[in-house]
Amino acid sequence: MTAPTITPSQLNVAGVATAVIDTGTPGGATAPPVLLLHGSGPGVTAIANWRPVIPALSADRRVIAPDQLGFGGTATGDQRRYGRAAWTEHALALLDSLAVGPVDIIGNSMGGAVALSIAAARPGVVRRIVLMGSMGVAMALPYGLNVVWGYAPGMEQMRQVIGLFAHNRELITDELVELRYRASLDPPVRDSWAAMFPEPRQRWVDDLALSGAELAAIGAPVLLVHGRDDRVVPWRDSSAQLVDLLPDSRLHVLSGCGHWTMIEKTADFLAVVQPFLSS
Repeated sequence: MTAPTITPSQLNVAGVATAVIDTGTPGGATAPPVLLLHGSGPGVTAIANWRPVIPALSADRRVIAPDQLGFGGTATGDQRRYGRAAWTEHALALLDSLAVGPVDIIGNSMGGAVALSIAAARPGVVRRIVLMGSMGVAMALPYGLNVVWGYAPGMEQMRQVIGLFAHNRELITDELVELRYRASLDPPVRDSWAAMFPEPRQRWVDDLALSGAELAAIGAPVLLVHGRDDRVVPWRDSSAQLVDLLPDSRLHVLSGCGHWTMIEKTADFLAVVQPFLSS
Protein backbone atom coordinates (compact mmCIF):
# COMPACT_ATOMS: atom_id res chain seq x y z
CA MET A 1 0.00 0.00 0.00
CA THR A 2 1.41 3.38 -0.96
CA ALA A 3 1.70 6.10 1.66
CA PRO A 4 -0.92 8.84 1.42
CA THR A 5 0.10 12.08 -0.22
CA ILE A 6 0.32 14.78 2.43
CA THR A 7 -0.74 17.89 0.55
CA PRO A 8 -2.86 20.67 2.03
CA SER A 9 -5.72 22.16 0.07
CA GLN A 10 -7.45 25.51 0.54
CA LEU A 11 -10.93 25.59 2.04
CA ASN A 12 -13.07 28.61 2.85
CA VAL A 13 -13.90 28.29 6.55
CA ALA A 14 -16.25 31.01 7.79
CA GLY A 15 -14.68 33.47 5.36
CA VAL A 16 -11.07 32.47 6.13
CA ALA A 17 -8.95 30.73 3.46
CA THR A 18 -7.73 27.74 5.45
CA ALA A 19 -4.98 25.26 4.58
CA VAL A 20 -6.23 21.74 5.38
CA ILE A 21 -4.74 18.29 5.00
CA ASP A 22 -7.63 15.91 4.35
CA THR A 23 -6.43 12.39 3.67
CA GLY A 24 -6.95 8.76 4.50
CA THR A 25 -10.26 6.91 4.17
CA PRO A 26 -13.12 9.42 3.95
CA GLY A 27 -15.78 6.81 3.27
CA GLY A 28 -16.16 3.24 4.45
CA ALA A 29 -13.94 3.58 7.51
CA THR A 30 -15.51 2.20 10.66
CA ALA A 31 -13.63 4.64 12.90
CA PRO A 32 -14.62 8.33 12.99
CA PRO A 33 -12.36 10.94 11.40
CA VAL A 34 -9.49 12.24 13.50
CA LEU A 35 -8.86 15.99 13.73
CA LEU A 36 -5.22 16.97 14.37
CA LEU A 37 -4.62 20.36 16.01
CA HIS A 38 -1.03 21.61 16.06
CA GLY A 39 0.69 23.75 18.68
CA SER A 40 1.78 27.38 18.75
CA GLY A 41 5.44 27.31 17.76
CA PRO A 42 6.76 29.95 15.35
CA GLY A 43 6.68 28.76 11.74
CA VAL A 44 4.57 25.71 12.60
CA THR A 45 2.18 24.08 10.13
CA ALA A 46 0.05 20.97 10.24
CA ILE A 47 2.53 19.17 8.00
CA ALA A 48 5.50 20.12 10.19
CA ASN A 49 3.70 18.97 13.33
CA TRP A 50 1.99 15.79 12.13
CA ARG A 51 3.98 14.39 9.20
CA PRO A 52 5.46 11.47 11.24
CA VAL A 53 2.06 10.12 12.33
CA ILE A 54 -0.34 10.93 9.49
CA PRO A 55 0.54 7.82 7.42
CA ALA A 56 -0.24 5.45 10.31
CA LEU A 57 -3.38 7.28 11.41
CA SER A 58 -4.75 7.58 7.87
CA ALA A 59 -4.34 3.88 7.09
CA ASP A 60 -7.86 3.13 8.31
CA ARG A 61 -9.58 6.46 8.87
CA ARG A 62 -9.96 9.97 7.55
CA VAL A 63 -7.40 12.45 8.91
CA ILE A 64 -8.12 16.19 8.94
CA ALA A 65 -5.25 18.50 9.89
CA PRO A 66 -5.69 22.26 9.44
CA ASP A 67 -3.21 25.06 9.77
CA GLN A 68 -4.96 26.87 12.61
CA LEU A 69 -6.01 30.50 12.46
CA GLY A 70 -2.91 32.70 12.06
CA PHE A 71 -0.52 29.85 11.24
CA GLY A 72 1.05 28.53 8.03
CA GLY A 73 -1.21 28.59 5.01
CA THR A 74 -4.09 30.01 7.05
CA ALA A 75 -2.16 33.11 8.17
CA THR A 76 -3.33 36.38 6.63
CA GLY A 77 -1.23 38.91 8.51
CA ASP A 78 -4.38 40.86 9.37
CA GLN A 79 -4.64 42.45 12.79
CA ARG A 80 -7.16 40.38 14.68
CA ARG A 81 -7.83 38.91 18.10
CA TYR A 82 -6.40 35.45 18.59
CA GLY A 83 -6.94 33.15 21.55
CA ARG A 84 -8.99 30.17 22.66
CA ALA A 85 -12.36 31.48 21.47
CA ALA A 86 -11.07 32.34 17.99
CA TRP A 87 -9.24 29.02 17.51
CA THR A 88 -12.21 27.04 18.85
CA GLU A 89 -14.70 28.82 16.58
CA HIS A 90 -12.44 28.30 13.56
CA ALA A 91 -12.05 24.58 14.28
CA LEU A 92 -15.79 24.10 14.76
CA ALA A 93 -16.47 26.03 11.55
CA LEU A 94 -14.04 23.70 9.75
CA LEU A 95 -15.93 20.62 10.97
CA ASP A 96 -19.19 22.25 9.89
CA SER A 97 -17.75 23.07 6.47
CA LEU A 98 -16.67 19.45 6.00
CA ALA A 99 -19.94 18.14 7.49
CA VAL A 100 -18.11 15.70 9.77
CA GLY A 101 -18.73 14.58 13.33
CA PRO A 102 -18.36 13.06 15.72
CA VAL A 103 -14.57 13.09 15.52
CA ASP A 104 -11.61 12.04 17.59
CA ILE A 105 -9.18 14.90 18.28
CA ILE A 106 -5.44 14.84 18.86
CA GLY A 107 -4.23 18.20 20.15
CA ASN A 108 -0.63 19.25 20.66
CA SER A 109 0.18 21.92 23.28
CA MET A 110 -2.05 24.90 22.41
CA GLY A 111 -3.98 22.53 20.15
CA GLY A 112 -4.75 20.41 23.20
CA ALA A 113 -6.40 23.37 24.90
CA VAL A 114 -8.42 23.97 21.74
CA ALA A 115 -9.44 20.29 21.68
CA LEU A 116 -10.74 20.55 25.25
CA SER A 117 -12.46 23.82 24.39
CA ILE A 118 -14.25 22.16 21.44
CA ALA A 119 -15.43 19.34 23.71
CA ALA A 120 -16.70 21.85 26.27
CA ALA A 121 -18.46 23.99 23.65
CA ARG A 122 -20.03 21.18 21.62
CA PRO A 123 -19.83 17.82 23.44
CA GLY A 124 -21.64 15.84 20.77
CA VAL A 125 -18.97 16.49 18.16
CA VAL A 126 -16.12 14.83 20.11
CA ARG A 127 -15.83 11.08 20.73
CA ARG A 128 -12.28 10.73 22.17
CA ILE A 129 -9.43 13.15 22.85
CA VAL A 130 -5.65 12.72 22.90
CA LEU A 131 -3.66 15.55 24.47
CA MET A 132 0.08 15.89 23.88
CA GLY A 133 2.11 18.24 26.06
CA SER A 134 -1.18 20.03 26.45
CA MET A 135 -2.17 23.36 27.82
CA GLY A 136 -5.74 23.98 28.97
CA VAL A 137 -5.39 24.29 32.73
CA ALA A 138 -4.45 27.21 35.00
CA MET A 139 -0.69 27.44 35.58
CA ALA A 140 2.13 29.96 35.74
CA LEU A 141 3.70 30.85 32.40
CA PRO A 142 6.57 28.34 31.96
CA TYR A 143 10.00 29.76 31.15
CA GLY A 144 10.29 27.73 27.94
CA LEU A 145 6.87 28.77 26.67
CA ASN A 146 7.69 32.42 27.34
CA VAL A 147 10.80 32.05 25.17
CA VAL A 148 8.81 30.34 22.40
CA TRP A 149 6.05 32.95 22.38
CA GLY A 150 8.62 35.74 22.55
CA TYR A 151 10.33 34.57 19.34
CA ALA A 152 11.42 37.31 16.94
CA PRO A 153 12.66 36.11 13.51
CA GLY A 154 16.31 35.11 13.56
CA MET A 155 18.34 31.95 12.99
CA GLU A 156 19.77 31.82 16.50
CA GLN A 157 16.39 32.63 18.03
CA MET A 158 14.86 29.74 16.08
CA ARG A 159 17.70 27.45 17.16
CA GLN A 160 16.89 28.31 20.78
CA VAL A 161 13.20 27.56 20.24
CA ILE A 162 13.90 24.20 18.54
CA GLY A 163 16.31 23.41 21.36
CA LEU A 164 13.51 23.86 23.86
CA PHE A 165 11.11 21.65 21.89
CA ALA A 166 13.46 18.70 21.41
CA HIS A 167 15.08 16.65 24.16
CA ASN A 168 17.01 14.63 21.57
CA ARG A 169 19.79 16.98 20.48
CA GLU A 170 20.27 15.05 17.23
CA LEU A 171 16.97 16.46 16.01
CA ILE A 172 18.28 20.02 16.16
CA THR A 173 19.83 20.12 12.70
CA ASP A 174 20.84 23.20 10.73
CA GLU A 175 18.37 22.14 8.03
CA LEU A 176 15.45 22.02 10.47
CA VAL A 177 16.37 25.33 12.06
CA GLU A 178 16.63 27.03 8.68
CA LEU A 179 13.39 25.46 7.44
CA ARG A 180 11.40 26.73 10.42
CA TYR A 181 13.18 30.09 10.32
CA ARG A 182 12.30 30.57 6.64
CA ALA A 183 8.70 29.60 7.38
CA SER A 184 8.53 32.24 10.12
CA LEU A 185 9.68 34.93 7.67
CA ASP A 186 6.69 34.57 5.34
CA PRO A 187 5.02 38.02 5.67
CA PRO A 188 1.48 36.84 6.60
CA VAL A 189 2.94 34.32 9.07
CA ARG A 190 5.36 36.89 10.49
CA ASP A 191 2.70 39.56 10.93
CA SER A 192 0.13 37.17 12.40
CA TRP A 193 2.74 35.86 14.85
CA ALA A 194 3.64 39.38 15.94
CA ALA A 195 0.00 39.99 16.88
CA MET A 196 -0.55 36.66 18.63
CA PHE A 197 1.24 36.60 22.00
CA PRO A 198 2.26 40.15 23.03
CA GLU A 199 3.39 40.74 26.59
CA PRO A 200 2.35 40.21 29.31
CA ARG A 201 2.18 36.60 28.15
CA GLN A 202 0.68 35.11 31.29
CA ARG A 203 -2.69 36.34 30.00
CA TRP A 204 -2.47 33.98 27.01
CA VAL A 205 -1.85 31.01 29.31
CA ASP A 206 -4.87 32.14 31.31
CA ASP A 207 -6.91 32.55 28.14
CA LEU A 208 -6.17 28.96 27.07
CA ALA A 209 -7.08 27.55 30.50
CA LEU A 210 -10.52 26.02 30.90
CA SER A 211 -12.32 26.47 34.19
CA GLY A 212 -12.69 23.59 36.63
CA ALA A 213 -16.38 23.42 35.77
CA GLU A 214 -15.65 23.22 32.03
CA LEU A 215 -13.13 20.42 32.52
CA ALA A 216 -15.41 18.50 34.88
CA ALA A 217 -18.20 18.58 32.29
CA ILE A 218 -16.11 16.93 29.53
CA GLY A 219 -17.43 13.39 29.31
CA ALA A 220 -15.29 12.19 26.40
CA PRO A 221 -12.47 9.78 27.34
CA VAL A 222 -9.12 11.62 27.34
CA LEU A 223 -5.60 10.22 26.94
CA LEU A 224 -2.81 12.54 28.04
CA VAL A 225 0.64 11.87 26.54
CA HIS A 226 3.52 13.96 27.84
CA GLY A 227 7.29 13.99 27.58
CA ARG A 228 8.88 13.77 31.03
CA ASP A 229 11.57 16.24 29.92
CA ASP A 230 9.23 18.81 28.37
CA ARG A 231 10.64 22.28 29.02
CA VAL A 232 7.92 24.18 27.17
CA VAL A 233 4.86 22.86 29.03
CA PRO A 234 6.18 20.78 31.97
CA TRP A 235 3.99 17.77 32.61
CA ARG A 236 3.66 18.35 36.35
CA ASP A 237 2.23 21.82 35.67
CA SER A 238 -0.33 20.69 33.11
CA SER A 239 -1.05 17.01 32.52
CA ALA A 240 -0.68 16.09 36.19
CA GLN A 241 -3.46 18.57 36.93
CA LEU A 242 -5.62 17.65 33.96
CA VAL A 243 -5.65 13.95 34.80
CA ASP A 244 -7.22 14.87 38.15
CA LEU A 245 -9.72 17.36 36.74
CA LEU A 246 -11.05 15.43 33.75
CA PRO A 247 -13.70 12.81 34.66
CA ASP A 248 -12.47 10.09 32.26
CA SER A 249 -8.71 10.41 31.81
CA ARG A 250 -5.45 8.51 31.81
CA LEU A 251 -1.83 9.75 31.62
CA HIS A 252 1.16 8.27 29.76
CA VAL A 253 4.54 9.90 30.47
CA LEU A 254 7.47 9.21 28.13
CA SER A 255 11.00 9.45 29.53
CA GLY A 256 13.79 10.91 27.42
CA CYS A 257 11.27 13.02 25.56
CA GLY A 258 10.58 16.73 25.34
CA HIS A 259 7.67 18.69 23.90
CA TRP A 260 7.71 16.93 20.51
CA THR A 261 6.22 13.62 21.64
CA MET A 262 4.99 12.54 18.20
CA ILE A 263 8.33 13.46 16.59
CA GLU A 264 10.83 12.24 19.21
CA LYS A 265 8.94 9.07 20.19
CA THR A 266 6.78 8.36 17.16
CA ALA A 267 6.53 4.58 17.64
CA ASP A 268 5.85 4.89 21.38
CA PHE A 269 3.28 7.60 20.71
CA LEU A 270 1.39 5.51 18.17
CA ALA A 271 1.62 2.40 20.35
CA VAL A 272 -0.45 4.07 23.07
CA VAL A 273 -2.63 6.36 20.94
CA GLN A 274 -3.89 3.94 18.29
CA PRO A 275 -5.30 1.36 20.75
CA PHE A 276 -6.96 4.16 22.71
CA LEU A 277 -8.63 5.55 19.60
CA SER A 278 -9.65 2.07 18.47
CA SER A 279 -11.42 1.24 21.73
